[in-house]
Amino acid sequence: MHWQHWQDLHWNVFSSLMMQRIEIQDILRLMQAQLGTSSLDPQLLVQFVARLRPSHASDVDEIQNKIRALIHTLVITPTAADILQHFILQLLNQYKQVSLYAESGILSSEGFNTQLSQRIGAYFLPLLADEHELKELVGVVFHQKNDKHWLYNIPSEDWQNLLKILAQPNGNQVYKHQMCMQMMNAIMTLSYRVSSIGLHPEFCHAYPAMDEYESPFLIQNREIIEFVEDYKKYIADFNHASAVRFPDPAQALVMLDQCRDIMFRIKRATKRNGVGLSLTYLLVLLEQCLQRIETLLQVVTSLGQSQRTAMMELLRNLTAAYYNDQSVRALLATNTELLALQVTENASRTGEHYVSTDKKGYLQMYRSAAGAGVIIACMATLKLLAARAVFAPLMYAFVNSMIYGLGFVLIHMLHFTVATKQPAMTAAALAATIQHSKGSKTAQMAELATLSINIIRTQFIAIIGNISIAIPVAAILMVGWEYMFHEAFLTHSKATTVLQSLNPFTSLALPHAAIAGVCLFLSGLIAGYYDNLAVYRHVGARIRAHRRLQGIFSAQRLENISHYIERNLGAIMGNFLFGIMLGSMGTIGFLLGLPLDIRHIAFASANLMHGLMNVNGTPDMGLIIISFVGVLMIGLTNLFVSFSLTIFVALRARRVQLKEWRPLFKLILTHFVTRPSDFFVPPKKPLKIEETD
Repeated sequence: MHWQHWQDLHWNVFSSLMMQRIEIQDILRLMQAQLGTSSLDPQLLVQFVARLRPSHASDVDEIQNKIRALIHTLVITPTAADILQHFILQLLNQYKQVSLYAESGILSSEGFNTQLSQRIGAYFLPLLADEHELKELVGVVFHQKNDKHWLYNIPSEDWQNLLKILAQPNGNQVYKHQMCMQMMNAIMTLSYRVSSIGLHPEFCHAYPAMDEYESPFLIQNREIIEFVEDYKKYIADFNHASAVRFPDPAQALVMLDQCRDIMFRIKRATKRNGVGLSLTYLLVLLEQCLQRIETLLQVVTSLGQSQRTAMMELLRNLTAAYYNDQSVRALLATNTELLALQVTENASRTGEHYVSTDKKGYLQMYRSAAGAGVIIACMATLKLLAARAVFAPLMYAFVNSMIYGLGFVLIHMLHFTVATKQPAMTAAALAATIQHSKGSKTAQMAELATLSINIIRTQFIAIIGNISIAIPVAAILMVGWEYMFHEAFLTHSKATTVLQSLNPFTSLALPHAAIAGVCLFLSGLIAGYYDNLAVYRHVGARIRAHRRLQGIFSAQRLENISHYIERNLGAIMGNFLFGIMLGSMGTIGFLLGLPLDIRHIAFASANLMHGLMNVNGTPDMGLIIISFVGVLMIGLTNLFVSFSLTIFVALRARRVQLKEWRPLFKLILTHFVTRPSDFFVPPKKPLKIEETD
């Protein structure tokens, strides 16, 4: 039965391939009938590609079978390759080609903001298409968005064989030369754009050494112009017995490599000097222009396998670009990658200070978190006190935001630690470790498992530090209030409401905790962004040069202030804006009529004590237990959401994928079963998980 099934399967595949060959041969005959006419029908090329298009873009077997069937058809039919080549070349030369080669898949020189607004506007009111542009033919032929995927899934070997067969006929030289000249015009256009980028003030500011010698961005343009002129002479004398040799682009390629080297130097310098969105845009644009020039030069001047590889790459890129050039998501992903890397790089360096590996660091983290617990209890009390006042909704948002924002800034200035701030930092540090891991896979997994356990242990003691102090301090404040004013801080109904808001089963405590987790994640990005901004915009030096501040502070005091702000601007802004997000979320929900609010473990623990000490009579044990469980679940939700979002962004910014999560989880789980204490208290010796097979 299995043998019969195997025979039936292969017969069906063979039958479909034979049917495809017949259909392709019919299309080739129609193409041959149109050759020599003034205008070819592009629908024949559309139908031709439709015969090659698989049912699913990820079905590699079907893709391979169809391409190999086409190759077989071209081989067994003597004139098929010449007909297909002639038809494609003549059809392509009916269209304007320069904009496709010089613009498709390459950012505009207008800048990021203009590009973003244009793409958003085109989403609601599409741009007019020029039917004479070759770009529109690409969209007609590859009219499905997943076409770029199956083109990438065609094996390189099959690409080489197909293009080798199509390149065999030596005819159609006129059409080939016309296409080459169009590519030359595109190369000239791109070369001028590269020169303009090299002269851009932002670019020169990022690489001042470029002013010390003749810029390669200008030299490459001279070399490109000279090469293009030589190529034009070669084409003009091609049909004559002439001594004009084929032009060599080697010198132009050398200068392009020098431009690329400067680009890489600037990218490396961004780790030290910071980066802005405008510089990121210029670097992406430069990289795209250089890559396209090199690809077009290879198509025009190379021979054999390197030429076919360049043609394959060009077709893939132009097909993908037809849809990416209209996509807002593609624009954001392309231009924010370097900035996201810089932001998460700053966060990862900060995150290293949030991971303890020994007893000394463990106890220091507890003391730091305990100090934050005192301030958090005061902040939670002030927020409940502010709720007793009568304000307009926006004033409530302002007061709560100031309580949270200034409180978090004070915690940072006193070198204390809020437990839930750790995941946004440690996730970036974990992503950096994944990126720079070396050695075997087992060694990498062991290193990641070690770091993960250290993070979990440090996170545990930080939470304990926050909660263990916030709860008794909140209790002391309640007792002090009742002693001083001879009244309960909260009414019985208000205290009951506070406790009910912690119930994870009957309230929105967990969704609100998830919102707080998102705010924690955003605060980490904000901190990294402002750290980068402080370096890139020379904030410290500009403060020291501020004339009014020079008149207010002494030189030494101003020096200290500038250094402090330069080093701590990210943390200050991240904490302050995090406080604003927490303080205004409830008001935003009220104004929009949505159930928006936040729940944070440290404040929830303080509110737990507020509620228990102000209810009438002895609190029910069930209420105490369910409220405490709610506090723990709020904390887990805070940590999980902020950590997940941060590590996702950090990995994406570094173009890192960790596919083998299961071995990592297995290592961590095995260590938890054998040595669970390492997850809660530091081992006597620094933790190091051994490699396992």
